[in-house]
Amino acid sequence: MGELKHRSLITAQERLRDQVAHQLRAALIAGELRPGSVYSAPGLAADFGVSATPVREAMLDLAREGLVEPVRNKGFRITEVSERDLDQYTEIRALIEAPVIGRITRTATREQLEALRPIAQEIVAAARAHDLIGYLEADRRFHLELLGLSGNDRLVETVGDLRKRSRLYGLTRLDERNQLLPSAEEHLELLDLMLTGDAEAAEDCMARHLGHIRSLWAQGRDDRTVPNPQDRQGLHQD
Repeated sequence: MGELKHRSLITAQERLRDQVAHQLRAALIAGELRPGSVYSAPGLAADFGVSATPVREAMLDLAREGLVEPVRNKGFRITEVSERDLDQYTEIRALIEAPVIGRITRTATREQLEALRPIAQEIVAAARAHDLIGYLEADRRFHLELLGLSGNDRLVETVGDLRKRSRLYGLTRLDERNQLLPSAEEHLELLDLMLTGDAEAAEDCMARHLGHIRSLWAQGRDDRTVPNPQDRQGLHQD
């Protein structure tokens, strides 16, 4: 029996479902679970040393996030995002987020913006610590809470959905090349620009940031290597 590189010991003190979901997300981010491939709950359960039930429940959580899709009588398929899909998701996000950031720059109070600085610092700290899960979680909170200052809940939901669909693959390789830190620091740059009240500069910064994300995703995707299936027995691909 093989094992996932990014799994940690599952303890009785933590809910198995949440713990397994966390480790599956880590495997997705690291590129250990290949887009388009189907994995069974019993097979993955063997890697974690738990029953199939918490794994199946965790996979259903990931399905609701758009990360996997159920395959009848087989398991779950890792969803694929094409280059065209990613281009369209990025374009939609830029059309939504950049002008909204400009508006928020004009309307938000200094206190509201400064309240987001600890989250921006979390993103940078996670990048420096090579904590990819922490990086993505803090990044999600920052962007959605910042957009929440617009007062438009539907907008926040829409961007949240787009973020799930356009998630990054192969972040491990980018992290190894120290390419995540510059992107992380852009969050602090954006906040500082917004605090100056320069709406146009803040919009430009957001558009540039999204462009960098798109570039990073492409690099991580292009650099992925596909291991020999015989070396991936622990992932129980079906």
